[in-house]
Amino acid sequence: MNVQSLVLDLHRIGCIQFGRFRLKSGLISPIYLDLRLLISEPRLLQAFADALAGLIRGDEGRPALTFDRLAAIPYAALPIGVALALTLDRPLIYPRRETKPYGTERPIEGHFQAGERVLLLDDLITQGESKLEAIATLERAGLVVEDVVVLVDREQGGKATLAQRGYRLHSLLRLGEMLDLLAEAGAITPDQRDEVRRWAVRSP
Repeated sequence: MNVQSLVLDLHRIGCIQFGRFRLKSGLISPIYLDLRLLISEPRLLQAFADALAGLIRGDEGRPALTFDRLAAIPYAALPIGVALALTLDRPLIYPRRETKPYGTERPIEGHFQAGERVLLLDDLITQGESKLEAIATLERAGLVVEDVVVLVDREQGGKATLAQRGYRLHSLLRLGEMLDLLAEAGAITPDQRDEVRRWAVRSP
């Protein structure tokens, strides 16, 4: 499945919405990306896992990423991480968003050894703070993080934030590219595309 088909399918199932949406930061956004809906679309979820696997393996002349385990950030990236782990036949762990005050009280679920290199996975990146929080949890456990992979880069500073801390970001899709593809296919108007672009440039 090509990139345009993936983007159009995301729009078709409601993962890409246009309107007025309040983000976690409090900002009002003209676009909302809800990739959690992929869990209800197994074929599309697998298509994204296949595309991510190609990115990670270094298909089309890109350098392959080296790692021992995948680490998916809850909650949106967990089903993506499971699909990708099955596709690549690689083990998966995940850093908990909160440590349980009972049972094992583990901050990281799954088997791993200190010193292993993990490839961090999330659905999207905006400014990068949640990635740094997950990386800190993994590094406290003795794991090594060098690369972060996301389905969508919203192109609002996340890549630079990670680079400043020595981490490399790899994205399957970029917001600007997605907007162009949707406009070319007639799924959105040029005015909608331009409004989102102006907002993304203005927003911190």
